[in-house]
Amino acid sequence: MQVTSLRSLLLCSVLASPLLSAAAVEQSLKESEKLSQAAQSSQQQIERLDDASQAMLEEYSNTLAKAKALEGYNQQVSELIAAQHQELLSYQEQLTDLQETEAAVMPQMRRMVEVLAEFIAADIPFLPFERTDRLATLQELLPRADVSMAEKYRRILEAYQIESDYGYTLEAWRGELGEGEAQRSVEFLRLGRVMLYYQTPNGHESGYWNAQTRTWLPLDSSVRRPLKKALAIARQQTSGDWLTLPVKTLAQEVQP
Repeated sequence: MQVTSLRSLLLCSVLASPLLSAAAVEQSLKESEKLSQAAQSSQQQIERLDDASQAMLEEYSNTLAKAKALEGYNQQVSELIAAQHQELLSYQEQLTDLQETEAAVMPQMRRMVEVLAEFIAADIPFLPFERTDRLATLQELLPRADVSMAEKYRRILEAYQIESDYGYTLEAWRGELGEGEAQRSVEFLRLGRVMLYYQTPNGHESGYWNAQTRTWLPLDSSVRRPLKKALAIARQQTSGDWLTLPVKTLAQEVQP
């Protein structure tokens, strides 16, 4: 009984052995396939990690390059700021000097305008409105903060130059003489700053400005034609010629 069972067991083992071997091979193939897939997956992961590493390395290199460029830019900005600071200090020094200069020059310019006003007031009374307006413009210009010192000084010198030029010119114009019922229209003639004459349009009345008494005094009829001729020359209505006009100096006027 025992011998028969052992034989049966051996026979079953022999018959089952090929089946076990096939199953083992199949199992091994499956394991191998799994290992291959795992290896392939690992390789892909490695490649992805390598690509990521390359990208990170490239990004790091770009960051380093940008940092170096930024460092150079910061250096340039620092140098520019330092230069601007020095320039600002220079401007502040110049502004201080300018303020000191202005403090010294302004009184002088005010005095120049005051002297001009005194001169116009004491001068023979020609072009009163024009000269008074020019003087008023200068007086309004001096305290203005929006006008430079150079412009103020230029305008003052310009006014002085105009007043100086009056002394070398012959000028005629029509205006009003007298006040109230005595007012009449006359022709004025300025001979430099030496004499100021007037004559009525009909030539019947002529006179001159007396600087001593600061009044108008009459001239005799002998002056009528020379004065009319001088008026025509001043208006450029005739060519220049010799003029024979009475000239009253201040010394002659104060004589008894």
